[in-house]
Amino acid sequence: MKTYKKILLVLAGLLLLVIIGVALFINSLKPDYEGEKSLPGLSGEVNTYFDPYGIPHIYAENETDALKALGYVHAQDRLWQMELLRRVAKGRLSEVFGKDMVKTDKFFLSLGIDEHTRETLEGLDKSSEPIVLSQAYLDGINAFIEEGPTPIEFYLTGIDKEPFTIEDVYNAVGYMAFSFAMAHKTDPFLTSLRNKLGDDYMKDMAIDSDSSTVWIKNYKGESVDTLGTQITASVDEALKKLPIPQFEGSNSWVIAPQKTKNGKVILANDPHIGFAQPSVWYEAHVSTPTYEKYGYHLAGVPFPLLGHDRKIAYGLTMFENDDIDFYYEETNPSDSTQYKTAEGWKTYQLVNKTIKVKDGEDVAFSYKKTHHGPVLNNIADQISGERPISMSWIYTKPKNMVMHALYGLSHAKNMEEFKSALPNIHAPGLNVMYGDADGNVAWWATAKLYQMPDSLSTKFVLDGTSGKEEPLRYLDFSENPMAENPSWNYVYSANNQPDSIAGMLYPGYYLPENRAKRIVQLLDAKNDWDKESVSEMILDVTSPVNTEVVTELIKLFDVTKMTEEQLVMVDSLRNWDGKYSLTSTSPALYHRSLYFMVKNTVEDEMGTEMFKQFLSTHLFKRQIAWGASIERSKWWDNVNTPDVVETRQDMVMASFSDAWNSLVEDFGPDPSQWTWDKLHTLEHPHPFGQVESLRGYFNVGPFPVEGTREVINNLAFPYDSTGFYKVNSGPSTRRIIDFSDVENSISILPTGQSGNPFSEHYQDQAQMYVNGEFRKMMMNKQEIEETASSILIFR
Repeated sequence: MKTYKKILLVLAGLLLLVIIGVALFINSLKPDYEGEKSLPGLSGEVNTYFDPYGIPHIYAENETDALKALGYVHAQDRLWQMELLRRVAKGRLSEVFGKDMVKTDKFFLSLGIDEHTRETLEGLDKSSEPIVLSQAYLDGINAFIEEGPTPIEFYLTGIDKEPFTIEDVYNAVGYMAFSFAMAHKTDPFLTSLRNKLGDDYMKDMAIDSDSSTVWIKNYKGESVDTLGTQITASVDEALKKLPIPQFEGSNSWVIAPQKTKNGKVILANDPHIGFAQPSVWYEAHVSTPTYEKYGYHLAGVPFPLLGHDRKIAYGLTMFENDDIDFYYEETNPSDSTQYKTAEGWKTYQLVNKTIKVKDGEDVAFSYKKTHHGPVLNNIADQISGERPISMSWIYTKPKNMVMHALYGLSHAKNMEEFKSALPNIHAPGLNVMYGDADGNVAWWATAKLYQMPDSLSTKFVLDGTSGKEEPLRYLDFSENPMAENPSWNYVYSANNQPDSIAGMLYPGYYLPENRAKRIVQLLDAKNDWDKESVSEMILDVTSPVNTEVVTELIKLFDVTKMTEEQLVMVDSLRNWDGKYSLTSTSPALYHRSLYFMVKNTVEDEMGTEMFKQFLSTHLFKRQIAWGASIERSKWWDNVNTPDVVETRQDMVMASFSDAWNSLVEDFGPDPSQWTWDKLHTLEHPHPFGQVESLRGYFNVGPFPVEGTREVINNLAFPYDSTGFYKVNSGPSTRRIIDFSDVENSISILPTGQSGNPFSEHYQDQAQMYVNGEFRKMMMNKQEIEETASSILIFR
């Protein structure tokens, strides 16, 4: 018995030692927010105050020292995120996650981001201020890699930490540029659809601009076949597996002094990006005697993409311009190494790549390139057929000056200096929103735009052999859409269609007018805006367009075929104000009915796979209101019932019935139980959260959330057969800068500042975000010092 007790005591002691060891190990992995550290190369002391939410406020005697400190603290909170982001363009995700990422790596290698980066670096002036500061930031990252704790994800994947270089910075920006593009989801799809069904079907698709919808107005004032389907499927599969978020859309508006209560500019911005953990932006406040900025940084990028100081503020939304074109190529029948051009036969460039795969053999692959770009046929397994299709992307064409642009935006002192940096952004296409303390407001669509031949639609795969479907010229930046100090006293963007430029409507993949219509509706109605009312507006969950769709379709209901419960719900729908609150029941019935209406209308012609692809495009979003209003169309007829010609009313009634039955099956026969909180939820996924046993440790959520697709508080979701709406993208931050009280401007992040799961700031903003709360973006040094939770001193 005594021996047994001794054994138990020994085992208990060993277990205690293990627990203590694990606790010490976990504690060693936490970010270090206080104390003193040596940072090589500093010319003076740098004090970094962390506010109660972990945002660093960095005070240094010069900007180079400040950027080194920024690199260090950014890395200690986000090194894993930095690591994943830099691997995308170089095709190195398979090294981390294994064979499942090989197709994704192939796709991104073929885009040529990494090659374009190398070409850019060959001509880089390493003594220029943007590059010197970028290197200082990288030195800070590498100091953390050398001396700081290794994030838990590196242990779990078994990969080693590697120093960061300027190449990684450019590749991160290149990924951002591609994630803004939509042509890869749309052009091949539309080409295949047209080839399959013909023009009679295509004329009832919302492909071109609709002049009856809300457009962004220009104003220049003064200062104050099956192959297309296979390509779409292969791209969707490659992007779906990415362990980092994709950029989706955005809202922003800037209100001039004439429409604000305090007579000063107010800027609001909430870029819409795929939800992930950690979230996209890292906030940092940098202050030196000659420079100050409160900014939002991408992982591994030294200059903020969103920012403000006491003089200017700026934000971004997606322009949604068409910057990718697909071309049919023709291979020489007597020499497969050549392809046809207007000047004669040219030789394909053959590119050879090797992908290293975790726990597997290296994968060697090759692909062809034409003067347009990579030929996609051999890049993905789904693409069969002999006819080559190449992809031309503007990002890899002109000289890359995007980093210089970001430096210029973050260092501008006035509107003129700020605008002068914008022509350096050739891609991605951005709507840059601007306001300043002098009362100026502006919007510029920034991208290298080009003019195509008249009457040529770039929404389809083009002829690459004739030379007649090529860009005619690049537009000068002065020809881009823009509005500077317009007479209506505000500017805005919601990714919708901009007004005509250079005598044409610029082609793009613009989102429907839903958010734009609501923004204009609210801004026009009020002339005494303040921070509080703008913060209410940025949380608005009302859709004026969805209620119009309901009004249009409800006229077609045959009430004689409905039950008493259905009539009550139809009456509720008729009186619905379009608001998406958690306790509302109308949204559930609306979205279920909408999904079945689209499915019943187009899946019979498209087929299952093409229908799934259609749901992932902006075209689908534009089609909803447009298609519902078309009384007679070939789409309404079900091709699988040759003896019956269905009408719009038939589709509406069948879809309502399908939706009703699905809701009864999921939630029971009592419609009062069909509340939005049961269907619309948000969970922030970490790559390791895909493993069910790790989900609770790494993922954040789920939370029931208000909002929906294409309202101002755009908590969007994909449609599928489940009828449950798992939010996958939305506001990546909500920021409001009020120049009447700039030091009390407000913002919020979706989860927290840190990407380290052992940090207290991993998810300390998550519930606040769901609740629609904000916190201060502090800039007053005395307040920062008095309220700081800790201080880290670099010497």
